[in-house]
Amino acid sequence: MSDLIKDITPSELQQISARITNGVGNIIEQSKHNIAVYLNSEVSMTYWKIGRYVAGELDSVGEEKYGSKIVATLSHQLTERYGKGYTRSAIIRMVKVAREYPDEQIAATLSHQLTWSHFIELIAISEPTKRLFYQQMSILYHWSVRQLRDQEDKMVYERSLIAAKSEDEQVKVLTTVTEGDITPDVIFKSSYVVDFLGLKREFSEEELEDAVVEQLEKFIMELGQDFAFLERQKKIPVDSIDYKLDLLFYHRRLHRLLAIDLKLGKFKPEYKGQMELYLKYLKKFEMQPGEEEPIGLLLCSEGNTEHIELLMLDEQNIKVAQYLTVLPEKQWFIDKMNRSIAIARELQDGKKEE
Repeated sequence: MSDLIKDITPSELQQISARITNGVGNIIEQSKHNIAVYLNSEVSMTYWKIGRYVAGELDSVGEEKYGSKIVATLSHQLTERYGKGYTRSAIIRMVKVAREYPDEQIAATLSHQLTWSHFIELIAISEPTKRLFYQQMSILYHWSVRQLRDQEDKMVYERSLIAAKSEDEQVKVLTTVTEGDITPDVIFKSSYVVDFLGLKREFSEEELEDAVVEQLEKFIMELGQDFAFLERQKKIPVDSIDYKLDLLFYHRRLHRLLAIDLKLGKFKPEYKGQMELYLKYLKKFEMQPGEEEPIGLLLCSEGNTEHIELLMLDEQNIKVAQYLTVLPEKQWFIDKMNRSIAIARELQDGKKEE
């Protein structure tokens, strides 16, 4: 053994030491991560169990009549015994989290993926499907609480394509969302806000495309996470004719090429045929082994939901969305979502009658 060591040069010894140091460092870092996850989970489950226990006691004695006094007294006594962290509002939040997440196994699983602060933010969302959407997206994209709040403020749920689907469909899709299993309707939106482009009241498609490329980073942020820009004015040669696709992207989680065409005005049925041509070309000549079929996104400056629903584009690999150069009031997004839901229901009822 000693002879072997003598044969090692100082440079080789340094490399070996560096390798061992990195190996040990990786073990330590992983251990720190595991400890942090464990502690976060234990804290969250401790608060959840307190909430469940207090909720049970309040139910038995009559929360409406005595709840406020009991929680106030409990807060005072726990603070005297255990210090900070047991204010009246904190205990009320514990109770609410336990009631909104009554299944202990589900709560325990989520506590390994979300912090207690995430739970607090999520229970402030009254609509169950909306809460489920933000819960699953927080897990999928590892959102911090600040990022979660930002996404809520941007009304990402109301603008998502899945928001226009029935509650049962949303729950079915969202509960199966994982790192390796995610559908386009969760990722794509019905409207995109591009107020950062600085466009004038009147502009051409070319000016719009120029502005998007100039502000590419912000445009990608508005599209969402995992989008990668590939090419502008992608040539699509068919029968000696060179068509040009405005923008070509790739989505890492979907493992798909994304073709984007920018349009002025409302969606027109002929846009569908043009996009189908682009997608068939990309599938035949550009799709790589292991990738899913390319998907298309038509971005129009005006919305016409009924046309889109009648052509059933949401059931195909073509999505249509409206882009907004000026940020509207939040109610606008809610009204648009409700209109989409109403049209989808009308068409679904019509199919049943047939």
